Amino acid sequence: MTRNGQRLLMLIENEAAQRRLVAALAARGGWRTVFADDGDMAIATLGTQEGMQLDAILLDHWDEDEDASELIAELRSRRPALPVLMMTANGSVAHAVSAMRAGATDFLVKPLAPERLLAALEAAVAGTEAGELRPLTEKIPAMLGFDEIVGSAPDFRAALAIAAKAARARVAVLIDGESGVGKEVVAEAIHAASPRNRKPMVTINCGTTPANQVESELFGHESGAFTGAFDRKTGKFVEADGGTIFIDEVGEMPLDAQVKLLRVLETGEVHPIGAHHAREVDVRVIAATNRRLIEEVEAGRFREDLYYRLNAVQVTIPPLRDRTGDIPALARHLLARIARQPGLRQFGITDDALALLVEYDWPGNVRQLQNALFRAAVLCEGDALTRGDFPQIAALAGRRGHPSHAQQISTSGGVTLFRTDGHLRSLEEIEADVIRLAIGHYRGRMTEVARRLGIGRSTLYRKLVELGIDNAA
Repeated sequence: MTRNGQRLLMLIENEAAQRRLVAALAARGGWRTVFADDGDMAIATLGTQEGMQLDAILLDHWDEDEDASELIAELRSRRPALPVLMMTANGSVAHAVSAMRAGATDFLVKPLAPERLLAALEAAVAGTEAGELRPLTEKIPAMLGFDEIVGSAPDFRAALAIAAKAARARVAVLIDGESGVGKEVVAEAIHAASPRNRKPMVTINCGTTPANQVESELFGHESGAFTGAFDRKTGKFVEADGGTIFIDEVGEMPLDAQVKLLRVLETGEVHPIGAHHAREVDVRVIAATNRRLIEEVEAGRFREDLYYRLNAVQVTIPPLRDRTGDIPALARHLLARIARQPGLRQFGITDDALALLVEYDWPGNVRQLQNALFRAAVLCEGDALTRGDFPQIAALAGRRGHPSHAQQISTSGGVTLFRTDGHLRSLEEIEADVIRLAIGHYRGRMTEVARRLGIGRSTLYRKLVELGIDNAA
């Protein structure tokens, strides 16, 4: 750390504009940045006084045809304790695997959002699991249907049931929940279950899109509409015509863009910046936020009329810490998806590893669980992940002590037997959870669900009605 208390970051980057951008983003978190044009200069810098003060290295992998693994390995061999992060534009899983096996601490995808960069830097320095590893989620293209989403916790299945019913209507849907709970997965399931599923689902993230570009990205612009608008641009709404637009982190949308979005929702017409005429579009809007939008409305940062337009149906996704019984099945499901990525293979996972994962409270939710599993799978040399493959999670979970008796019981089967007051839940509640668990585990194949539960299909459907279980839930 430098004398004035700032952390010191070395950025290996040969483009001046990217240097200025990263340095400005890092400065928001109290980081000072020094630069190296290439690997040779970076290695030379390590031997200087400034190099000895470094807290982290960030490598911009600008040449996608070149493997950065040798440079990462060389940097780590010279300074084993110094975190090395790599960022790239294309988010290749193969690059992530190669970089991590060479010793990279984390892997970021451009364009960089300030909070993501700073969170990754802080996590790298602190040695925690709060980093990105986003290529895994970005490079798995297949949408999951509601019957393929893993989770049997009552609140989670209730949220999915609401989403499944909303999928059949044209109304706007607002999905809220903490970062990483799987809001985009639910949005994709809504689109896949809707009559619009043959048309595209187009996504925009207001948190990663610069504020002055949100309008252009959403609604498009004409050539010459503003400085730098050299070509005509088709906006996301026009791209999504006939389908769905998913507006992630909608709470970050600037107020002027909120006005135009409200107009589109009211009229069904998009007016590109600089255009003389509007264009009619037929688009279903799904928005997501990790903020309490009603509080943003009260603070004057979000329009009240837009809030109620977007909130025709509200789906609240609970955090992972509130459905720890889902973690064993979810971990196995994620490992199966990880195994399909380039350079990776299928892994089992031991009971002690699952117990550890249940013990941890997952502030980054499902995304963080996926990242931890991905990291462990990349570095594992055996056939099954053990507790020892999650050293950072073990260190963090250890600060919370051992899991409660109820948590230990829920680990094995994915169904909680005890209430929070220590008393057993009713047999009807447990039976409903077991059926939900079976439906999720066997992905809605009701014949298989009935067979595995040892009952007939007619009995299963009767119990669905008696227990108030939605088929999609």
